[in-house]
Amino acid sequence: MAVNAYLTCGGDVARQLTTEEATLIEDGSRFQKGHTLLHIALQSQRQDVVASLLTASVTSQSKKRLPPHTCPDLANEILRTVACSLRQRKGDFPCFFFTEVVTFALPGDIEDLLPTVEKQLLNDIMDHDVQRELELEESTINWSIELCERFGSRLYALWNRSAGDCLLDSVLQATWGVFDKDNTLRLALSDSLAEAEGTFYPRWKEYESRQAELYHFTLEEDQWDQDWSYILSLARQPGSALEQMHIFTLAHILRRPIIVYGVKYVKTFRGETIDLAKFQGVYLPLLWDPSFCWKSPITLGYTRGHFSALVPMETDLDKNIGAGAMLDNLEEKVFYLPLIEKDGEPLPLHFLSQSQMKREESYCKSGLRVKMLLEFSVLSNSLEGSHHW
Repeated sequence: MAVNAYLTCGGDVARQLTTEEATLIEDGSRFQKGHTLLHIALQSQRQDVVASLLTASVTSQSKKRLPPHTCPDLANEILRTVACSLRQRKGDFPCFFFTEVVTFALPGDIEDLLPTVEKQLLNDIMDHDVQRELELEESTINWSIELCERFGSRLYALWNRSAGDCLLDSVLQATWGVFDKDNTLRLALSDSLAEAEGTFYPRWKEYESRQAELYHFTLEEDQWDQDWSYILSLARQPGSALEQMHIFTLAHILRRPIIVYGVKYVKTFRGETIDLAKFQGVYLPLLWDPSFCWKSPITLGYTRGHFSALVPMETDLDKNIGAGAMLDNLEEKVFYLPLIEKDGEPLPLHFLSQSQMKREESYCKSGLRVKMLLEFSVLSNSLEGSHHW
């Protein structure tokens, strides 16, 4: 197969089409500048090629050398631990869940390395395009100098696989530091949505109905059924892009909040705005009893059709918090996350019921460790069970 030959010869799986190449492809209207081989394979419904490309994106080390690449045996051992920590709740809400809370953090020793070594190491594990877009172009992360400098609360975007596996990869990277290459998390997601459909479906429908009302349209019952079936099918199929409902479900599997910092608009490769990006915000495990959940969240970044894990770096609190900082426990590793945007707008809290919307602030405070700091609301995020490679 030509694609395999291209990859065997060292071809870049992430290489993007140029304008000239896009016009040369038969039925070129389907493809645009910036599309990758994966886009072409998905649109051509070549599942065999999709499988080859997704495998290549994990095994190729020509550009990135993440811990799962350099320590495959340890990565496999961690994945086995992940699989063993999954359970299914009995009763009316048979959702799968993790028995352990783990948060991945970059080791603070990185900053003690020689500058050239530190730069190379970060180049190997970070997605600098995502970092630049969220931090510099959109000012979505690390916009508070006070939090970044005084409290050492800076987020770093990790590189992961492209296509529809990026959400699942980023969730496991933000927790265990590995990719979901065995589809363990995807299977838990798919089974949870299917088996706990009686609880997830009404909440999804209520939320989407309110969103539809904002745009002054309604759906017939058969259309709701079709859309829900589509949500289920996306969860089942490796490589399929996932949606907001999947993030909400993952928050229940983790039993902890997920905060997404993302771009506000979806744009073409030419920079033209085509739609609102609705992923940014807070996803709480609202369908569990609060006593069954942890308040320490994970953070993800969303750019154009792509999710990335946003992880902190362990810091020496004594050197970073400065005078006047009030912490409950100085032995605890604490990381601060803003619950507002740079312009002061609060992050949206997704999938609240109609009755819960009247108490949005209360739910936010009960589901997260919220403090008033520096005159704005922030999340005091304890790195419970934190680990690094």
